[in-house]
Amino acid sequence: MNRLPKHLTRLGGELWLTDDEPGLLTSVRITDVLFEAQSPFQHVMIADTVPFGRALILDGIIQTTVAEGFIYNEMIAHVPLSVHPRAERVLIIGGGDLGAAREVLKYPFVRSVDLVEIDQTVVEASRRYLPEIAGEALDPRLRLHFEDGARFAARADGPYDVIIVDAADPIGPATVLFESPFYEALARLLAEDGLLVAQTDSPFHHPETARRTLRALEALFPIVRPYLAVVPSYPSGLWLFTLASRRYEAVRPLDPGIRTRYATTDVMRAAFALPPYVVERIRPEGPSG
Repeated sequence: MNRLPKHLTRLGGELWLTDDEPGLLTSVRITDVLFEAQSPFQHVMIADTVPFGRALILDGIIQTTVAEGFIYNEMIAHVPLSVHPRAERVLIIGGGDLGAAREVLKYPFVRSVDLVEIDQTVVEASRRYLPEIAGEALDPRLRLHFEDGARFAARADGPYDVIIVDAADPIGPATVLFESPFYEALARLLAEDGLLVAQTDSPFHHPETARRTLRALEALFPIVRPYLAVVPSYPSGLWLFTLASRRYEAVRPLDPGIRTRYATTDVMRAAFALPPYVVERIRPEGPSG
């Protein structure tokens, strides 16, 4: 490989991808770049990494990997599907790797899933190079919409039983998916007993994202409960999600016929038990750094 792919550096003859957090550089060794393109929205790369296997990388940031991406996808999908007693209609904003959709579609009572992804390149690359995450074939219950998630939410017809906000980091085209008007539009699309789950970033590196999300959701829903998962490829490994609901909040037993590798009934229930340290960081008056 003579040309150096975007976002990679060469050190001692090896390729490295570096995540640059304030005051912290985290590097992952890259062994091969299988796909690279500059879409109208972002830089999209599929690469093989030493610690995490094959990975989807957007604008130089790892989004999901074959080795442990199932953790994130299971926790963003099975928690809401276990809290709601029977979610038949589901909306996913983002999630172009199709991993969350694949988990949602494990439930036979789910009748339809609308997935809204602004970047068609992400879906096409994931389907071709990440079948372990995206699946081999599209389920007929899944409808893909290649457009801006906020615009879709503003014009779509509900009601949805569950909405999953599987947005990338709050930079680039995903910025609007972390703002109050977007959540207000989603709330209007939910059924009377509907609920929403949103990925809420790292409580260590980006507690301000959690605070902003919690403020927006608490203004719209009577039940707002953040929960945690450990995602090794993400900065700090500790990752936050937020459940916002009009009626339901208890995690029901996971159907024994649904195979998971991380999200069990006990794990999902325990995920809502936040350490005091995390609570201090994400509450509105918490530390800023």
